[in-house]
Amino acid sequence: MSNLPTITRRPLRRLLQLDQPVQLLTPDEAEVERDRHLRWNFLVNSFDVIFFMGGLSLISSTTILPLFISKLTSSTLPLALMAMLAQGGFMLPQLLTANIIERLDRKKPIVVNIGFLTERLPAILFILAPLAAYRSPTLAVVLLLLLYSWFTFGGGMVAAAWQDMIARCFPVTQRGRFFGGTMFIGTLLGVGAASIAGQVLDRVAFPLNFIYLFAVAGMAITLSWTFLALTREPVVKASVPRRTTRQYLVELPKVVQTDHNFRSFLLARFVLALAEMGSGFLTVAAIQMWAISDGMVATFTTASLVGQTAGSLLMGFLADRRGHRLSLELAALTAVFAFALAWLAPDPNWFIGTFFLLGFFSGARIVSGMLVVVEFCAPEKRPTYIGLTNTLAGIGSMAAPLLGALLVKISYTWVFAASVVVSLLAFLMLRFWVKEPRGL
Repeated sequence: MSNLPTITRRPLRRLLQLDQPVQLLTPDEAEVERDRHLRWNFLVNSFDVIFFMGGLSLISSTTILPLFISKLTSSTLPLALMAMLAQGGFMLPQLLTANIIERLDRKKPIVVNIGFLTERLPAILFILAPLAAYRSPTLAVVLLLLLYSWFTFGGGMVAAAWQDMIARCFPVTQRGRFFGGTMFIGTLLGVGAASIAGQVLDRVAFPLNFIYLFAVAGMAITLSWTFLALTREPVVKASVPRRTTRQYLVELPKVVQTDHNFRSFLLARFVLALAEMGSGFLTVAAIQMWAISDGMVATFTTASLVGQTAGSLLMGFLADRRGHRLSLELAALTAVFAFALAWLAPDPNWFIGTFFLLGFFSGARIVSGMLVVVEFCAPEKRPTYIGLTNTLAGIGSMAAPLLGALLVKISYTWVFAASVVVSLLAFLMLRFWVKEPRGL
């Protein structure tokens, strides 16, 4: 393929299956092929998202993993690092790969072959952290952070290719219901898993309880990959000229300068990422303020998943009809109320409402945060727009826990109050500054 980057070598070509003969389609032919395989792709990609979300619930970065860390150390630094990775690790690397992904005719080999090594394999190896806890708490924390770094950054390396592949497989008016419906079922599976996790956490001794949870999570995420590999991608000849990384980076400011509405969206999305500064400290705040049980942490997970189920399903269908900007506005408002509950909570039961609302926020943000981006640009520019959005949001998400950690030194209420203010600012920016891209 002439559009393959010159740095690509033969072993990598074989790994990515780029040497396999494939029929290149015109955009009109690709739409016909997309519609022909629509039901199949809906089925296999639904199972991918469903099992991935189910497994992810057992390694939740807001409940399960902070609980694991809290049993190994009293330091808040690992918690801040975990929150940074959870909120920014997935998004930060996406711009780094966009130049290469834009020039590839096929996206699926990146998503499936490279994605297994960069994202799915570390999920399988999570079990090493609780195993290490038998010998050294410090080693267990370090292993967990290293594996989670691999998992989040690795997922971010293939995320732009995955989003581009999904955009190819589904028409714009069905993407919201695809994500909303599959995340609805996936989080329902996660709710069941979380309820079982609560019993495991209460009845099985540490760290064996986490060995069980991480093992099941790894199996579910591996199973999801097998369905992802069955996707039938409509392959369109890439029309983007070959550019060096330096040339590509030089052109990026022009994208932001010339597309005023997209620039406004980028700033609003950055602020929305900063608003999550308090989410990584919710579980530990409840533990330290009210000495809650491990089972209560599992209840928080359940509340978060129920909220995510509602958010992804309702906002997915709403976005297909009214646009993703409105969905993101409602997500920001939900975050305002979620952190307000945490700020004013007189007892831990209020945190159930906080986690439900944050789950709703997360579901809406995941669905519309991904899908709105591809509506700002032409199909050939999707990886660049996706990369710009998610990398900038990733910077905000990485900075947010650091700001939260500074405010936590004063008190937990300070970080929750700050999250309320920033969430409200994000809502106002989305509402009055960003225009709905479908109306342009």
